[in-house]
Amino acid sequence: MLGPPGAGKGTHASRLARHYHVPKISTGDILRESAAAGTQLGLEARARIDQGHLVSDEVAIAIVRERLSRQDVALGFILDGFPRTVGQAAALDEMMEGRSPLTVLHIVVPVEVLVGRLHARRVCGVCGTNADPTKPDVGVCASCGGALVTRADDDEQVVRNRLQIYEDRTAPLVNYYQDRPTFFTIDGNVSPDTVAGAMKDALASAMAVAEGGTR
Repeated sequence: MLGPPGAGKGTHASRLARHYHVPKISTGDILRESAAAGTQLGLEARARIDQGHLVSDEVAIAIVRERLSRQDVALGFILDGFPRTVGQAAALDEMMEGRSPLTVLHIVVPVEVLVGRLHARRVCGVCGTNADPTKPDVGVCASCGGALVTRADDDEQVVRNRLQIYEDRTAPLVNYYQDRPTFFTIDGNVSPDTVAGAMKDALASAMAVAEGGTR
């Protein structure tokens, strides 16, 4: 999943993971879990995230490399929040050696729409799950029952800083991936069901590429 903060990567990654029965791997979720557990890595990462900054390439790569070594990813996985830099993308290509081609879904949403979405977003303070924006806000998480809160990094000024960081550091990933036959641009400024349908169509095309042996 490639796209700016607020594009819907987490929501659609979860939907696709359920549909294809594969794990969703989110570096943000892993770091938040580490922070909740009080680990030094997690606390340092959370401080950077709350200020709208990215964690280092070394930390992000190490997290994903360890996660992709587990057995539950043998049939596939959905990556949310990684890679965020060209350096991370190059490391991921190395991790993908011997697997089917990496499919990249690039979600595009206008900047002001992103700012509005992020400023209004609510997440579970216990498990970190995003509240479903298409459903009424009842104040509790649909997954675990925890209280819904506003993330520290969803303050409007922090949001704009995050979007600028994305533009500076992560947008070059489009150039890195766009010539691959398994790169797809998805309009994220439409209904969630329409986005989900476009993603499934893209993945069907990517699977056809994989079966044909094209990288």
